[in-house]
Amino acid sequence: MQILLVNIHVKAEHLEGFRAATIENARSSAQEPGVARFDFVQQADDPTRFVLVEVYRSPEAMAAHKETAHYKAWAAKTADMFAEPRTRAIYTNVYPGDRGW
Repeated sequence: MQILLVNIHVKAEHLEGFRAATIENARSSAQEPGVARFDFVQQADDPTRFVLVEVYRSPEAMAAHKETAHYKAWAAKTADMFAEPRTRAIYTNVYPGDRGW
């Protein structure tokens, strides 16, 4: 498993548009065969901050995700919504085992 955490800070005036675009992307992403999980969470004490928790079955599945129409549409819709560049880190699974996903 490849686990990608993406930290996002959005301009306050784009909160609703960002949420709508990202929910749409997350729903479609969760349907990809190489995606084990795709979560979209919002920080409780600062609603302009979000995290994407993306769990891929392989590095190839992670790369394939960026080639999908829904990802490209999300990237285009949200390009000007960020307050700062998003950051990301890739993790590997420790527990539960891959079957637990």
